[in-house]
Amino acid sequence: MIEAGPEELVFLPLGGAGEIGMNLNLYGHAGRWLMIDCGVSFADDSMAGIDVLTPDPRFIAERRDRLDAIILTHAHEDHYGAVAHLWPQLQAPVYCTPFTAALLRERLDEAGLARKVPVKIVRPGERFVVGPFDLEFIQLTHSIPEPNAVAIRTTAGLAVHTGDWKIDADPVVGDPIDEDRLRALGDEGVRALICDSTNATKDSEAGTEGSVGESLSELFARYKKRIAVACFASNVARVKTLAQVAAQHGRRPVLVGRSLRRITKAAREVGWLGDDIAFVDDRDARHLRREETLLICTGSQGEPRAALSRIAMEDHPHVALEDGDVAVFSSRIIPGNEKPISRLQDDLARLGVEIVTERDHFIHVSGHPGRNELGKLYEWLRPDVVAPVHGEYRHLIAHKRFAESHQIRCVIAEDGNALRLAPDPFEIVGQTHVGRMALLGNRLTPVGGTLWRERGRIARDGAAMITVVLDQEGGLADDAQMSALGLLDPDGKDDAILDDALDAIESAVLSLPRARRIDDDAAVEDAVRRAARRVLFERVGKKPTTEVHVARV
Repeated sequence: MIEAGPEELVFLPLGGAGEIGMNLNLYGHAGRWLMIDCGVSFADDSMAGIDVLTPDPRFIAERRDRLDAIILTHAHEDHYGAVAHLWPQLQAPVYCTPFTAALLRERLDEAGLARKVPVKIVRPGERFVVGPFDLEFIQLTHSIPEPNAVAIRTTAGLAVHTGDWKIDADPVVGDPIDEDRLRALGDEGVRALICDSTNATKDSEAGTEGSVGESLSELFARYKKRIAVACFASNVARVKTLAQVAAQHGRRPVLVGRSLRRITKAAREVGWLGDDIAFVDDRDARHLRREETLLICTGSQGEPRAALSRIAMEDHPHVALEDGDVAVFSSRIIPGNEKPISRLQDDLARLGVEIVTERDHFIHVSGHPGRNELGKLYEWLRPDVVAPVHGEYRHLIAHKRFAESHQIRCVIAEDGNALRLAPDPFEIVGQTHVGRMALLGNRLTPVGGTLWRERGRIARDGAAMITVVLDQEGGLADDAQMSALGLLDPDGKDDAILDDALDAIESAVLSLPRARRIDDDAAVEDAVRRAARRVLFERVGKKPTTEVHVARV
């Protein structure tokens, strides 16, 4: 059993360690637990009908009476997006900054939880206590407003959990990283640093948001027709930069995409966007001349329902691109999204739209630290030990090697591995179940569970639904009926196969002894299922999931 005594501090990731996204981190101390972040990831093309994945919270849900708080480092979906889905299993107060709270409350309202979830506002630099954990938010910089590290003070020692971060001297929105406070923590004595690893394979620093504006201005000067820019909706600094650059070039910025409107609304509520930044509603975009239009769009990752994909498919109700326009992808490619992005760019090219990516022009900076920035953080905090998180395994191992090159002990704790941070020995001390939950409609189901496997079988082999009607003597009261979804052409081209299957079904029923036909529904169902699957396998090479209904008159 994984537990932590009064002089122990244990770190246990349930998501986000060994993968990108879906961050959920637990800290155990003195018999109590603290959660830092509770995020989602997004399904790929192989998961038909599934959009959102969350970590499986089983371990902490079984101990929710000892979960003192859920702490959110910032408002990216992979750090806060699962709260509305998982909170009913957790039922702990949520602590976050004003901007994160504004976005979280909207999600909670959509889930019918707004009146149930205690959301407590903490501002960068504030210190507060939950259970045996003495906590402090430390101002960082990232690609979203109000990112924070969390200093976790316990009787076992001080740990610093970074969340996502980089060093940005010109963040455009928000304050620079609080180097003085981080140095002060180093002077206090940091036992453990639990740190973002996304760019641990890169030497270069992430770069400043301010430098992107200068480069975008140079790019915009080249074009005289409509410009569309795809970016992450959560990057308020980028959206603000785009609006400012648009004004420099006599263009009007148009927000295209629901998440952009939602996030800019939250940014205005808490003061990160002022009245000097004005946007045009996409319903009014058609009234703008091409040369005065800047479309700021969701969909930089090729998401099929996002704004830019709908524009590329000529399916957007208010906005269009045409021959001679340009689409700028002001974002990085998240691993796994290469195919949908390529398809999107292909669809745009078919419209005659010029494509500009970061390979063509400097239009994006990362929100995560390269090795130079990691080295500076080590210098400021001077931790005894490092635990790499937020990255695929290759990122974690690169971070480990870099930490060890600075003579800092490092242990990788992938999802489900409990790592003792303090006291020594610094090592893995246990393991627990981890998994993923898929949001199917409005409920969560385990990835790999019975329902998940059934959906996979239907997607792979199709489904057949058969009705057989018997009279009181066990004879066929009517013709058997069958529909074969995903197997037979609905336009009649496969009627011969359907007829053969129905003949086989009726023969199978009538071949049963009369007594079984009269009172044994299970025997009838089994005979019908076998006959239908045999014919379909012979004719189309598939054995579908088959449901049989026996009716009696």
